[in-house]
Amino acid sequence: MKRRILPIYILLLISFGFISNAQGDEPFRPESGKFPTIEEAKAYRGELVFVDHVNRRGSLRLHVDGHFQEGHLHHFAMLPYGEIYYHGAPADLRDIPIGTVLYGLFYLPPDPDTSAVPNVKGNDKTAPPETHAILLEDGPSLCLRKEKAWKLKEVNINGSEGLLVASLDREDGGEGLGGEHQLTIDASTRIWRGRELLGLDDLISEDLWPASGKKEFDGQEIQLALTWHPRYLYQQFHISDLWLDEAAMNVAIERQRQRHIRHIHTRWMPARVDTIQYGEFGQATITATLFGGMDDSLYAEFKSGNGGKMAAAENTLRTWWPDHDGMDGRIISIEKTEDKPQLGSSGIQIQFEVSLILEGFRPGRIVRIRTQGWPNVKPPVEERVRSFEDRWPSPDIFN
Repeated sequence: MKRRILPIYILLLISFGFISNAQGDEPFRPESGKFPTIEEAKAYRGELVFVDHVNRRGSLRLHVDGHFQEGHLHHFAMLPYGEIYYHGAPADLRDIPIGTVLYGLFYLPPDPDTSAVPNVKGNDKTAPPETHAILLEDGPSLCLRKEKAWKLKEVNINGSEGLLVASLDREDGGEGLGGEHQLTIDASTRIWRGRELLGLDDLISEDLWPASGKKEFDGQEIQLALTWHPRYLYQQFHISDLWLDEAAMNVAIERQRQRHIRHIHTRWMPARVDTIQYGEFGQATITATLFGGMDDSLYAEFKSGNGGKMAAAENTLRTWWPDHDGMDGRIISIEKTEDKPQLGSSGIQIQFEVSLILEGFRPGRIVRIRTQGWPNVKPPVEERVRSFEDRWPSPDIFN
């Protein structure tokens, strides 16, 4: 199974701690029409407590070292080019269960006046001003990206529940959890082995884990998905999913990958318009950059000479009635950058020829593109833009 690889300069920044150390730097506001540099991002970790998947926004309860009191929620919105990963594969917010521990990279809102979440002022550690995410991922995705795994040291079973002791390596100033942790496990925990879905009782009946008491392990490599625990203020976690081997993790990756592929096939590929070459009588050739964070197989389906359709979209990636008001056209060329693309960009530019240019295709605007063979369908009614409010969602929902 091919794992997701981020550009090498991003991995180097993470390894040497620049992203986490950016916590002391001035907040950064992305510019319209540009992919922001990753050096300016701020890294935060927290539990997902609310999702508005239609508008790609939600709320996290941040985990703040040394902070043991209830704080405010960190309301966030995904940037149009923001990437989401779940179980090691591209995802949408709708795919991620409430309570999942997530890791993200954030900036100030590009335009505070049209922000879909409240603008934040002050120095509240639990609700920082960086509210717009370029990257959001769960624990397994982060570990796979950094090519590391939890090391199982001990399980301690008491009836239908227990404690699992595991450790995770982390460089000084690096992302995510690090060190040794005691994590709770019970009958609700899904345990994956190969293609099997097991429970705690299955491992006990096979004499792999004790029915009662402790058993030590010699650093067996596992992957863990963590969720809410009643002692969350003290950064304790419960295990929602446990993968015992690489084969099991690969099954989870493939299932999420296929879910993602179906989603993009029916909602179309998001992109940003870079330039327009105008012809006669409304004809135009549009150069657009496909956004990053999609499965490689989707990019491969964009081929020079393919027919397709382009539809105007908003920063939330919502469209109006794409199968009806989109413009049919043809891909006349595809260019791939030789350099590693910025996070948020695929590094792939296409030239798309249409017979009639639309206002929503102007440079800097967001579009969705269907290539030949993808379904020419409209999304569910609740996902479509139908009013002024839908174009710029109000942050009042968070008040």
